[in-house]
Amino acid sequence: MQKKLTNRILTALAVGTLCFGTAVCQAETVSEDLGDVVVTAERMPSQRMSTPADMTVITAKQIEANHYQTVGEALANVNGVVVTNGNANGDSEVVINGDQRVVVLVDGQRLNNDQGSMTRASVSLGMLPSVKNIERIEVVKGAGSALYGSDAVGGVVNIITRKGTKSETTVDLNTGSFKTHNYELTNQGSEQGWSWFVTAGLQKQGYFNYKGDNDSRTRMANSDYSNKSVSLRLDKQLSDNDSLQLNFNHKLADMGILGNAAGRRQQHNYNYGALTWNFKEQQPVKGFLRYFANYKSTDYQGKYDTHMQGVDYQNGWKLGPNNKLVAGAEWHQSESTNKQSGYENKKITTKAVFVQDTMRLTDKWFFVPGVRMDHHDAFGTHWTPKAAINYRADKQTKIYGSWGRVFKAPTADDMFYTDAWMRGNAHLQPESGHVETIGFTHDFSKKATLDASYFWSNIHDAIKWVYDPATFLTNAENVSREKKQGVQLSFTGRPSAHWSYDIGYSYIDTKTDGTKVLFYQPNGYRLGLHYHYDRWTANLLGRMGSGLDNNTYGCRRYAIWDFNTTYAATKNVDVYFKVNNLTNQMYYLVPKSAYTGWYYPLQGRSFQLGVKVSF
Repeated sequence: MQKKLTNRILTALAVGTLCFGTAVCQAETVSEDLGDVVVTAERMPSQRMSTPADMTVITAKQIEANHYQTVGEALANVNGVVVTNGNANGDSEVVINGDQRVVVLVDGQRLNNDQGSMTRASVSLGMLPSVKNIERIEVVKGAGSALYGSDAVGGVVNIITRKGTKSETTVDLNTGSFKTHNYELTNQGSEQGWSWFVTAGLQKQGYFNYKGDNDSRTRMANSDYSNKSVSLRLDKQLSDNDSLQLNFNHKLADMGILGNAAGRRQQHNYNYGALTWNFKEQQPVKGFLRYFANYKSTDYQGKYDTHMQGVDYQNGWKLGPNNKLVAGAEWHQSESTNKQSGYENKKITTKAVFVQDTMRLTDKWFFVPGVRMDHHDAFGTHWTPKAAINYRADKQTKIYGSWGRVFKAPTADDMFYTDAWMRGNAHLQPESGHVETIGFTHDFSKKATLDASYFWSNIHDAIKWVYDPATFLTNAENVSREKKQGVQLSFTGRPSAHWSYDIGYSYIDTKTDGTKVLFYQPNGYRLGLHYHYDRWTANLLGRMGSGLDNNTYGCRRYAIWDFNTTYAATKNVDVYFKVNNLTNQMYYLVPKSAYTGWYYPLQGRSFQLGVKVSF
């Protein structure tokens, strides 16, 4: 396997080398698209080329140009990222580096909860704000537990919301295949130290079709949904150095149980709110004090819900010209109930402190050590240290490496879930281990950038839901070891003022107790081709792979193509058209289970026509 992985790395590097020859002579920077300043990797603003991490930034401009309907749809086009269901119903999870243990943040505040699911993910993308309210999405791959605690094994996704800057109202309406209708109304403004950005939306879809066996047109039973949502950010500037920020997001989702011919339905009620006092805003390292509360409820043959509240504090100091220190403390408490599955009002409390030092040792060397201590009321105290180093070989090149301990405590479902078919385990051990990453970034010219990285992880006591054919039960168990390794390569270029492109390759190998795991592997290629001239914008997005098990994924190879185009009819009116799954590819987003036969297919070819009006 090591030889096979090495060959894949060399092949990917060879492809990248062929691309370099077409890019060295270019002259305009792409750093604006990638984001010169990022905040997630170090919990404070830092230059992209000085940050020792594998990062991707999705900007508001990219979200608008592609008319993404959800965060999941945007993330699905990031190299090395898989979204289990990128559709607008929002009941989906994000997988980074083949790992479901991902922390999802809104303006730095984590949304992960302690109820969890039958997977290792503990947050639903349905809780996220409307994409209209998003300024940028930062995706950091690799261990983040030292700063963000439990779950930050595969990586961290930080949704940074938009602050109202001008008086404007926007209406976005679209309709399309499968009786899809989306309506969103956005208003933003700024006056006398106050600013606001608010979006209200309604999304509907009927049953969708997909390409089934023998190229048949198959209807996905009970796949309709109806969503209602509102997203709000309200800011008050108190002085030059401090401000108050209120975030609120609410979503009601009524949807069918996919593939359930009996017509059973489920209702989700997602709520997130936070009040933050930001201080030292004009200083190199900012601080904040935040209170937040999350609530998630699902009604499916009985209600189950989880409440999460907490207080977060962070402060920072510049200790001389080459040293920045950030430190903080957190208190989080959850209360979860799942009556139909055997537990009620189960409280979990965690307390944490963390500190990280960003040191510039020389003009070329940066060193970032950090440590976090989490105390879990059921599993005691865990330390997660980290160390990262960044070498700026020259102004256009960085070489970095990082090592970090990680851990994830069992969720309430892991410990207490009990029904006729599934059994939790109150005696589970927390998952623990380490993740390492080495990487390379180079701006070959002002129009061409290469990112290459290799990671490996080793998790002990990994928690899995394992089916026992003797008892017909699926039980929560600790397996002895879960290993992952992978390589990722991405290349971004802008050959002219009107054209740009991005190419990505990802290969991830996962083994549990020495047995290869096939699920959620984002192996393959990604391609984006982008055009903008005068009033026209067009994007072609592709995801390709091969070597799949036909019974698991519904195909041996796949090529998924999405296309969109926008025409600016006037300064304030955009008309757009989208085609998803252009070639009507058959592919299972959630692979077929060997025990239940359940799967989630990619929607068949669909069309969407919309208009956006601002006034």
